[in-house]
Amino acid sequence: MKKRLCLSIMAVMAFVAVMAQQPLFPTPASYKSMKSEFGIGSKTLIGGNQKYAAKLASELSLQLKEFFTPTARPNTITLLLNKELGMPEEGYQLTVNADSIILKASSESGLYHGKEALMQLARFGKGKVKCCRIDDSPRYEWRGFMLDESRHFFGKEKVKQLLNIMASLRLNVFHWHLTDEPGWRIEIKKYPKLTQIGAVGNWHDPLAAPTFYTQKEIKEIVAYAAERHIMIIPEFDMPGHATAACRAYPELSGGGEGRWQHFTFHPCKEETYQFISDVLDEIIQLFPSPYVHLGGDEVHFGNQSWFTDPEIQRFIQEKNLVNETGLEHYFIRRAADLLASKGKTMIGWDEIVDAGISPDKAVVMWWRHDQRSQLLKALERGYRVILTPRRPLYGDFIQDGAHKTGRQWDGYNPIEDIYLFPEPVSHLFKGYEKQIMGMQISLWTERVADEKRLDFMTFPRLTAMAESAWTPALRKDFSLFMQRLPYFLRYLDSLGIYYYNPFDRNYHAEPNAPEKEDVLQNG
Repeated sequence: MKKRLCLSIMAVMAFVAVMAQQPLFPTPASYKSMKSEFGIGSKTLIGGNQKYAAKLASELSLQLKEFFTPTARPNTITLLLNKELGMPEEGYQLTVNADSIILKASSESGLYHGKEALMQLARFGKGKVKCCRIDDSPRYEWRGFMLDESRHFFGKEKVKQLLNIMASLRLNVFHWHLTDEPGWRIEIKKYPKLTQIGAVGNWHDPLAAPTFYTQKEIKEIVAYAAERHIMIIPEFDMPGHATAACRAYPELSGGGEGRWQHFTFHPCKEETYQFISDVLDEIIQLFPSPYVHLGGDEVHFGNQSWFTDPEIQRFIQEKNLVNETGLEHYFIRRAADLLASKGKTMIGWDEIVDAGISPDKAVVMWWRHDQRSQLLKALERGYRVILTPRRPLYGDFIQDGAHKTGRQWDGYNPIEDIYLFPEPVSHLFKGYEKQIMGMQISLWTERVADEKRLDFMTFPRLTAMAESAWTPALRKDFSLFMQRLPYFLRYLDSLGIYYYNPFDRNYHAEPNAPEKEDVLQNG
């Protein structure tokens, strides 16, 4: 009897906690509930105090029309942008009274995030917003989502939809994996064979028609993201994962055997570095971000020819590189220097920590969850680090024990593990917190060939990651998050997103995925 009573009290307390705070994703840093509510209607006047605020107010006015309540009284929504407020970068303050809403920020990104928060409150409240005061700013500066479009291609309309949802979740980095083994997905005008030949095929069908983004489309998507305060980071993979490029221009190939033929660029030819420089020149013109991701991972998969090629062996000796690993590091250092000479900073996977690149020239993405020493080494050597370990932040891992398709490695990546991250590894970066830029989910698409499966593997796990990256650790509560989550699932329903429903496994059946004999399929 006592046990049942205790459980009942706990359930009531949890319900009260949810009701005391309106459903917002991610949970804000500070929320204070007040009595009464604000009704949005045709008599609501919306304005801003200067050019950007006025522009945002005009957009908000159009977006809120679908939430008008016929009984709403005359009232006002005011957007105020003022650097003198001294608020944190990307932070905002939202005050909701019965007759007025005031949104304040010191930066355009902060005002935009506040606008998105207000949109959520209006959407989930069906035009009625409970009175409250929110003071909010992000835990991490890097809150990202990576999409691999080399393995399978999805196109600009899907990318735009993802960017819209990212904006609602206050995510601010879209890491775009555009080059790899199966296909090259970005037009480079100086090297037309990259799309004529390199864009042919995908992970499961090497003869599939070429698919890629034109430079015009890239510019359109980059501008679309920028309007939503999302930075797009392109990835141009090297020296490994270069198969599509080397298939188009075999004179740049570093050899390789069997399935790994053309896997690496040739590390000793000056023509290779000229090609990289030329491609980077065009990429930099398309992407204004201060970063370009250059990969740097898994070179050993396809560098078999490096061990036997006389030219490569002679180069190793002449440069005193000791061995093939030293040559790999030479290549990465040269690529980092080349990018730095163009005014950009390299991002690389955690293998680059051993290459001897100056921390001023590179940022490290820690991805090998089973190699924690690599994270420690990166921090000790002064690198800034982005957390995206396979467990739990790879989106191609299955998310439910009942699922049959996807990667597993000592388990899988359920929404709870993503939500609780990074606390389970926070002891590893104790004392180095300022070097942790943030975190991201990375979705590799070997077994993700269509939009339905892309949705299923992305949502709602991306929602959990967004909260982990934005909300202060002490404000996170997984049980309350799950009680609020149905609000966001209904929003995904309205967009036609085919998500996994953790409350009802049969709501959307696990989509099929292409099969292929691949030694790395579950690695």
